[in-house]
Amino acid sequence: MGEQTEFEEGQKAPNPGIYTEVGEARSFHTEIQNPKSIKMKRGDTFPETTNKNRKWKKVEKARVH
Repeated sequence: MGEQTEFEEGQKAPNPGIYTEVGEARSFHTEIQNPKSIKMKRGDTFPETTNKNRKWKKVEKARVH
């Protein structure tokens, strides 16, 4: 099985880095405007997102191709 890449409120950060909000539909035309970003250490707990349909994703994995 692969490594988890999206995280919800209350989960622990697996690695240090900058995480940003992503929407449930991750395509170029439904991109989130002004997503919240946070700097996390390993083991920190993810805070609440701006709305319930969003999740946290590490910045280098959140880029749109």
